[in-house]
Amino acid sequence: MIIILAISAVIAAYLLGSINFAVLFTRAYKNIDIREQGSGNAGTTNVMRVGGVVPGLLTFFGDALKGFAACMLGKIAFDYVFQTYDYTVFNPLAGAYICGTVCMFGHICPIFFGFKGGKGVATAVGIFAVCCPIAAVAGLVAFAAVTLISRYVSLGSLTATIVVIVLATVFPREDTPTVFQVVCCIVMAFMIYFKHRGNIKRLISGTERKV
Repeated sequence: MIIILAISAVIAAYLLGSINFAVLFTRAYKNIDIREQGSGNAGTTNVMRVGGVVPGLLTFFGDALKGFAACMLGKIAFDYVFQTYDYTVFNPLAGAYICGTVCMFGHICPIFFGFKGGKGVATAVGIFAVCCPIAAVAGLVAFAAVTLISRYVSLGSLTATIVVIVLATVFPREDTPTVFQVVCCIVMAFMIYFKHRGNIKRLISGTERKV
C-alpha cells in the first residue's frame, strides 16, 4: 500500500503543473485570456509582452515554484518509499526527476485549462533547482547571455535547455540511478523543443520576434 504514496505524488505533480499562472495572472491584471493574445502562448514572455512586467514576473516565479514544489514532493514521497522498501530505484532524487518531468507535462498540457499551456522553460528552472542546481544556474546564465546578444528569447531558452540537459546528463549525481536522470532530461528537452517548434521555424526563416 505504501507504493500508493509514490503514485499519489506523481499525480499531484501533474495537477500542480496544470495550474497555469500565465492565465490566472493575466485574467487578474488585464481581464484577458493570454492564450488568445499575442503569440497565444501561456508563458512568461507572452505575458510580459501583453500584460506587462509585473504579471510576467509573477508568472515566471509561479511556474518555477511549481516545478520546485513538485520535485520536493517527489523527494519526500520517494524517500519514504525508499526507507520502507529499501529499493534503490525509489530513492529521493529519482522521485524528484519523475515528479518534475510529470509537472512539466502538466504545465504544457494542463487539465484545468483545456490542455493548452506554456512551453515549460520557467518550470524547468524550478525542477533543476532541486535536481541539479549547477545546471540550473548555468542555464540561467546561458539564457541571459544569448538573449541579450541575440535579442531572441526563444533562442536563449533553447540554448539554456541544451546547457542544462547536457550538464545534468553528462555529470549525473551519484545519489540516484543514472537512467532516471538521462531519460527524464531527454523527455523534458523533447517537450520544450516540441513546444518551440514554431519559434525554431521562425528563427530559421528570420521572422522570429525580438525582445
